[in-house]
Amino acid sequence: MSKQPAQFEMQDGERSRVSGPLEFATVTALLPLGADAIAKGRAAVIDLAGVTASDSAGLALLIEWLSIAHVQQRVLRYENLPSQLNQLAVLSEVEELLVPPKSTDSGEPRLP
Repeated sequence: MSKQPAQFEMQDGERSRVSGPLEFATVTALLPLGADAIAKGRAAVIDLAGVTASDSAGLALLIEWLSIAHVQQRVLRYENLPSQLNQLAVLSEVEELLVPPKSTDSGEPRLP
């Protein structure tokens, strides 16, 4: 596990970003920061490009934030999901929670 702290930063508008490791040792501190940002409408989009490492606790944190947003009737979307977290989500069969399916509606008729 990394000794580097994880950080949650609110940015302009409804954007926030997470950086550092999302691991068992770091997610407890991040949970209330993200929950507060979601409640204040400052985390409709959370950029995960700065995440340096992750484990199942990181995945659980992202799912918990989605749950908090849902209860508060707020939209929450993740950007730049690291491949390690994406792989965990696929293995756990929860990838559709973190990465909405790509729209297949190109305006063209679909073939049966």
